[in-house]
Amino acid sequence: MLSDLNVVRNIGISAHIDSGKTTLTERVLYYTKRIHAIHEVKGKDGVGATMDSMDLERERGITIQSAATYCEWKNRLGVQHHINIIDTPGHVDFTIEVERSLRVLDGAILVLCGVAGVQSQSITVDRQMRRYSVPRLAFVNKLDRQGANPLRVRDQLEQKLRLNAVMIQLPIGLEDKHAGVVDLVEMKAYYMEGDNGENIRTEAIPADLEAQAATYREKLLDAVSMFSDELTEAMLEERVEPEVLRAAIRTATIARKIVPVLCGSAYKNKGVQALLDAVTFYLPNPTEVENTANEVTNNGKNETQIVLPCDPAKAFVGFAFKLTEERYGQLTYVRVYSGALRKGDFIHNTRNRQKVKVGRLVRLHADQMEDIEVTSAGDIVALFGVECNTGDTFTDGTVDISMTSIHVPDAVIHYTIFTKDPKATQNLSKALQRFSREDPTFRVASDPETGETIISGMGELHLDVYLERMRREYKVPVEAGQPRVAYRETITQRADFNYTHKKQTGGRGQFGKVGGFVTPMEAGTDYEFVDDIVGGIIPREYIPSCDKGFRSMVAKGMLIGVPVTGVQVTINDGGYHDVDSSDTAFQEAARGAWREAYPAARPIVLEPIMRVDIEGPAEFHGAMVGTLLSRRGIIVGSTEEDGFSKVEAEVPLATMFGYSTDLRSATQGKAEFAMEFSKYQQAPASVQEELVKKYQAERAAAAKK
Repeated sequence: MLSDLNVVRNIGISAHIDSGKTTLTERVLYYTKRIHAIHEVKGKDGVGATMDSMDLERERGITIQSAATYCEWKNRLGVQHHINIIDTPGHVDFTIEVERSLRVLDGAILVLCGVAGVQSQSITVDRQMRRYSVPRLAFVNKLDRQGANPLRVRDQLEQKLRLNAVMIQLPIGLEDKHAGVVDLVEMKAYYMEGDNGENIRTEAIPADLEAQAATYREKLLDAVSMFSDELTEAMLEERVEPEVLRAAIRTATIARKIVPVLCGSAYKNKGVQALLDAVTFYLPNPTEVENTANEVTNNGKNETQIVLPCDPAKAFVGFAFKLTEERYGQLTYVRVYSGALRKGDFIHNTRNRQKVKVGRLVRLHADQMEDIEVTSAGDIVALFGVECNTGDTFTDGTVDISMTSIHVPDAVIHYTIFTKDPKATQNLSKALQRFSREDPTFRVASDPETGETIISGMGELHLDVYLERMRREYKVPVEAGQPRVAYRETITQRADFNYTHKKQTGGRGQFGKVGGFVTPMEAGTDYEFVDDIVGGIIPREYIPSCDKGFRSMVAKGMLIGVPVTGVQVTINDGGYHDVDSSDTAFQEAARGAWREAYPAARPIVLEPIMRVDIEGPAEFHGAMVGTLLSRRGIIVGSTEEDGFSKVEAEVPLATMFGYSTDLRSATQGKAEFAMEFSKYQQAPASVQEELVKKYQAERAAAAKK
């Protein structure tokens, strides 16, 4: 149980892929004595980084699943802190791992490459941190690499992310001369020496850096003085003590008014201990973060938003933010927001009202576990054998509280999967059920016409990883068809309808009449139903039936059989029969009205457009642009600096399959790209025509079977 919440930190480490997050976490664990040897992400020892515990992660050299650990760190002031850490993936296909981690964290470290600076996934991670109001530090990593420039990265944080980024450190040397950092708070130089940088030598600031340090110290004071009257007074008296400046930086950071920028090289063991100190100095403890929840009162009639105090003495409230299936059952990661929880306690799931017993309570260290007897508010732990879904809230049963859920982005790519081994069908079903429970962005459906199993996800890599896990973990020889793009349909103009459903087959008949119109809506809105019925021309009990009927039609458009988005349905007229009207009759009337109005509303096909960022040597700039233009890409930005070129473009997802091979061929394997969903936009007429023909042919073939 955490006795002093003031010395607790719950932090995440997030960044663009290959910025050094996992390498940084490995050093943190080494310096805090959680591990006794440093292993690399792509280590020659074959062990791999501690936090990359999955075989696929070690083979590919990337983080696929977020991993939790904890450590103890005594900062330079001699205060011992307990730090819970979640290392998150950098690849955009696994963005849900970042999303659900930031949902439960109090602070974060945004890691940036000292050469590449702010990259595409840096922008996505920043957006996620803003969504959950997470204060952050920025750590400019890889200063040992050629072309590294932390001051340029600070400028990019300001220009691209609109952050008030403030240097609190300066590097001592760059590239192969990088030796340590200058602390602008204490105005001292720190050198990391020894085989693994474990020995820290404190010196005066080198003479050649004194002027630069004085300049950036003034910038730091100017930036944070507005958040502390005490600091302002000290500046006027020209007597600024480090503890006063630290307190002002802390206040501004927690208020998300500034982002302190630190620097170093995790791979070369430089600057990591100073970063740990900064975590304890500037990021909030659990009591300094405002967490809101929805409380149900008045016997379930009212729901109000409340601020949940981080108090071990209050009623227990915990949030399940991640699930994994282990050898001995489901492992549920839980952030404890209020109260205390002991092994053997009974807890209540506020979603399904089920009561379950906590059989095993553990702290996590990557794939290792440490049994504990009790936990309390402010902690991150895991429960064994508790069945639930991601996003469920648990309480002790004395309160009815639900935490706000996690933002889940829509899938953009589909695979049809099958296995030729009939004996493996049951294992395939188990795998699909497990993975869809663990990962909200991994979705499973069955095609109603063909009966095929369809999996959906965030990208090719996302689905390929799950296919490989099915083969390895469940021994299923699964195969996948060609990737399919998540197209959408929408309408472009208003269309009226006035439809009567009338059926008489002997005995009680069916009668329902609906009138109204459909109109297009703004992008980003799927479907909206408007009830403008007055005078009881349709009885109130049948209005939901109309909504249900329209909603069923929106699920599958009439052009190419994909969901319809951006449509508003308004009913303002109708009729009913005292005997023959029913729920079923009005659902059928709504479906008939949709079939009548939809073709008249000029439906079109929307295709997903991806934001694609390419980085590579400037000599291949033309080749990189060419690969995008050949795929219907639109260039939206291009920069060239220090022999390094960046190209930003918007490209239809349908044209991006197999792109990595083409890019490698065009740039001699020296360029890399990142891709994430940007928006939906109208597909060209030729593409729509081809998609309609293909859909009609598939329907005709299915009808013959």
